[in-house]
Amino acid sequence: MRKKTAGTMTKAVVLLSGGLDSTTTLAIAKAEGFTPYALSFRYGQRHAVELESAVRVAQAMGVAEHVIADIDLRRFGGSALTADLPVPKARSLDEMGAGIPVTYVPARNTVFLSFALAWAEVLGASDLFIGVNALDYSGYPDCRPEYLAAYERMANLATAAGVEGRQQLRIHAPLMQLTKAGIIRWGLALGVDYALTSSCYDPGAAGRPCGQCDSCLLRARGFAEAGVADPLLARFAEAV
Repeated sequence: MRKKTAGTMTKAVVLLSGGLDSTTTLAIAKAEGFTPYALSFRYGQRHAVELESAVRVAQAMGVAEHVIADIDLRRFGGSALTADLPVPKARSLDEMGAGIPVTYVPARNTVFLSFALAWAEVLGASDLFIGVNALDYSGYPDCRPEYLAAYERMANLATAAGVEGRQQLRIHAPLMQLTKAGIIRWGLALGVDYALTSSCYDPGAAGRPCGQCDSCLLRARGFAEAGVADPLLARFAEAV
């Protein structure tokens, strides 16, 4: 894994949704010595409140630059996050693990990584960080290690910097084989403030988590297994 060496500033593009996983990934990139450039997307998601979290996280962690790119994936739909489809609620772990969920956004990570690749070429960076996880619930085809390996191979054929030998792109997915509890423990050890994050697919007023969508339930399970309280819930409790 490439790390910053003395006297150098190794740039990395970090995909930052504002959620728990991407925030932890940003902290890991910083801890490994990279200078992070955070990239978020306003893609028509119903939980656009996550972008407010992304801004808070980027500011708190002192990224070199934070870009929010606009893409309207509502034009295609096909997901409960970008179309008028109900977000699943109160599902069991077995139900979550059965097939690809309706919250999957078609080709989302491919689109996001392509933007990140373009920015990395402009920055002269060779490292991309993404907070995907394939162990503690996924179901998303673009969160698998074989997908990332294939994308990395393609990316190194896709840019002028790659063809000319100025860039050897690496995609870092440090959370790939961790449970949600493991991710939380790592983040806490790095000083992550999870009160700044947002995970809910169907948030209410002021971003209040619904507590029943898959993402909320998995987050709650992760904090319970890590043996710590979720500071996001405490923040909303204080606001009552």
